[in-house]
Amino acid sequence: MVSCPECGACASRLYRDGLRLLADGSMTQRWLCRDCGYRFSEKPITSKMSNDSYTSSQICVLRKAKNLADALEIKTSAGTENKTLQDTKGKIVELLWHLKNDGKQPSTINNYRKAFSRLLREGADLFNPENTKETLAKSQIKDNTKRNVVAILDCWFKFVGVQWKPPKYSAEPEIPYIPTEIELDQLIAACGKKVATYLQLLKETGARCGEISSLKWTSIDFQQRIVRIKAEKGSNSRISPLSVKALEMLNNLPKNTEKIFAQADDMRTNFFIQRRRIAKKLANSRLLEIHFHTLRHWKATMEQHKTKDPWHVKEILGHKSIQSTEAYIHIEKMLFHIGGNDEFHVKVATNAEEITGLLETGFEYIMTKDNLAFFRKRK
Repeated sequence: MVSCPECGACASRLYRDGLRLLADGSMTQRWLCRDCGYRFSEKPITSKMSNDSYTSSQICVLRKAKNLADALEIKTSAGTENKTLQDTKGKIVELLWHLKNDGKQPSTINNYRKAFSRLLREGADLFNPENTKETLAKSQIKDNTKRNVVAILDCWFKFVGVQWKPPKYSAEPEIPYIPTEIELDQLIAACGKKVATYLQLLKETGARCGEISSLKWTSIDFQQRIVRIKAEKGSNSRISPLSVKALEMLNNLPKNTEKIFAQADDMRTNFFIQRRRIAKKLANSRLLEIHFHTLRHWKATMEQHKTKDPWHVKEILGHKSIQSTEAYIHIEKMLFHIGGNDEFHVKVATNAEEITGLLETGFEYIMTKDNLAFFRKRK
């Protein structure tokens, strides 16, 4: 059983860091300890690739591993020492470990990981700044994302001790896609019960997907019908109300784990598969534009439209600064006033039970006349 020679961590806490082909033709497994960050090698898997010592299937595996090791070898620049992709991956893990020790949020570390993964898939040599900049320039991602990747690369090159001149990408402000509530409800109704519950909570709270994924069963107060949201990305933690519908959906989920949902990336992958199927079934390609963060944009825009109070929206979203919320004032004006898309369902309530039901389903109180309460909700 393999264990870390530095801290003694067991095999379940070790990260497989790839096979290493040694000079004598033998193979060794590289490991990285998730507890202490120490990298080490096992004893060679084979002294020589000999047909006498191994079965045909084992020889086939070893040859494939050797060919893979040869294929993954990359050069930093002419005349300098070669570095393998496994060396790069190992250094990336060391950086991520360093960021964790510095107190960076898991979501931030995950963004670093995804940026490195994409660059490596597109053939970037992360020890060669010019090659990396060229790969980034050719990448089919938006300039806003490229600007974030540049900040990540700046941290990377400082960590590995390589000088570079960062490229400059300007921000391109965009108006986010805001679906109708009918489209959101159709999507939620057609998803599996776990993804549907996840989407319903995103819709009602305006939380980030990482905040919903971190929810525990103890975060839900079924009696007071509220959820305690632990903030991420430097936002404010907050308490949000939940509808009867959301609580019923939560009650239908199994409670055999401490957390309610899986990690955001896993939930996102599952959601994309279901979204594609639903969009095809309903013949509505607009549904393909809906992402987890779309529901946060929708919630903020609808609250701004109902209340005309950005400070109220700021509290719902957990923003630290009102400047982050002011963007939704512009979005609300563009969507409702300039676009002329101000159409509503109108309902009338005659008693407290009807009023409660309308409020729980998202209707907005307008006025009372002749002992009748009038409500409306955007179509």
